[in-house]
Amino acid sequence: MGNRVVGLAMLFAAAAAPANADDSEPARDAKALQAEIQIGLCAPTDEIVQVLDLRPRGAPITVWQFDDPELTLLRHGLRLRLRVAADGHSVLTLKVADQDCARLNPRLVPPSEGKCEYDVYGNKMAGAVSLNLKLSTKSTSDLLMGRVVAAQVLSPSQVRYLREVVGTWPLPPGLRKLGPMQVQAYRTKGKLDDIDISQLPDGEQFAEISRKVRRVDASHAMSAMEANLSRAGVRMCADQSSQAANKLRSLLRQP
Repeated sequence: MGNRVVGLAMLFAAAAAPANADDSEPARDAKALQAEIQIGLCAPTDEIVQVLDLRPRGAPITVWQFDDPELTLLRHGLRLRLRVAADGHSVLTLKVADQDCARLNPRLVPPSEGKCEYDVYGNKMAGAVSLNLKLSTKSTSDLLMGRVVAAQVLSPSQVRYLREVVGTWPLPPGLRKLGPMQVQAYRTKGKLDDIDISQLPDGEQFAEISRKVRRVDASHAMSAMEANLSRAGVRMCADQSSQAANKLRSLLRQP
């Protein structure tokens, strides 16, 4: 565990240093930057719920991903996700990996529409921007039924980020909806951690536990989470990279 902590600390320190930053943008307060620690769990999901004494957090939601057969968006560090609530309203999220939260121009991510925080998977920590757009039931239905394509419903902020920062605009042709996944969110009894359990159309399940902390506290928090899981006997996945890529590849194989 000692080498693991040292390795994480070095990565977190490196992530705090801006890479190719715009000198005209002031660095944000490092202590204010947030990190989300995410640990993939490979125990049976019923066992996870029972052993960790999980409490459901809201009703299940339906989640769709968008990409082409070559997963072009994923290869460019992009994810386009639609989360549909039981009432038919939805949130379309553009997520952009490997972003420098410390030097991010605030105008590109309005607080009312998104955030930039660090994702922590295993020994890797990287900034990620999320930009959200709320859709009505009609817009949600139009998108899922193919009456409009994803590029037609993106918000001005999402398009601006793709065009000015990522350089991936227009979006590649051939994007299609992948899914749906049924996702149930849970919270641990002490409300420190959230757990998402996702089920794909063929029944395959993914489970991930997460905790949001200050970036500077991420190393200590991850060690505490891993210790708690070990004491509870909950098996962590050997592959601690993001589950998003594995879900997309599995969804792509679905009929």
